[in-house]
Amino acid sequence: MRIGIVSDSHGKAKRLAAALKTLADRQVEAIVHCGDVGSIQCVELLAATGVPAYLVPGNMDRHVERLQAAAESGGVHFAWEVVTVPIGQGRQLAVTHGNDEGVLQELIREQQFPYICRGHTHSASNERIGNVRVINPGALHHAQRPHTPTVAVLDTQADTVEHFKVK
Repeated sequence: MRIGIVSDSHGKAKRLAAALKTLADRQVEAIVHCGDVGSIQCVELLAATGVPAYLVPGNMDRHVERLQAAAESGGVHFAWEVVTVPIGQGRQLAVTHGNDEGVLQELIREQQFPYICRGHTHSASNERIGNVRVINPGALHHAQRPHTPTVAVLDTQADTVEHFKVK
């Protein structure tokens, strides 16, 4: 399964739309947003992708109840701290924002999920900790300049992760 991973759009709908096009061009079968989505318009873009979408809020998200309502009305899977995504063969991946270090470390320590997607740091990464691969797609928006927005694609069958620049 090919999963597109985005994070930290911070309400920048045009940037998220470009990121979603980058992921669609790579034929992803699901999309996860690792938090700090930032606006209802961004949630609506996730809902319009035509593939299952999953979302957790981040520490900078405000009016989370409104974001949750928009997600649910658009068919986007939403959870407050951790959302899980079925990836086949009875396995799931976990998505969390990553600002709550306790939640992140518990997910890693449990070794229950082969993949954990996280955001928050605005730095793209891909590391294996025990049997868990922890993936950060980088950020779509960062207040500091210069910044190169990035996304990631996880291929669960090949067990590969690729990061892509968003134009």
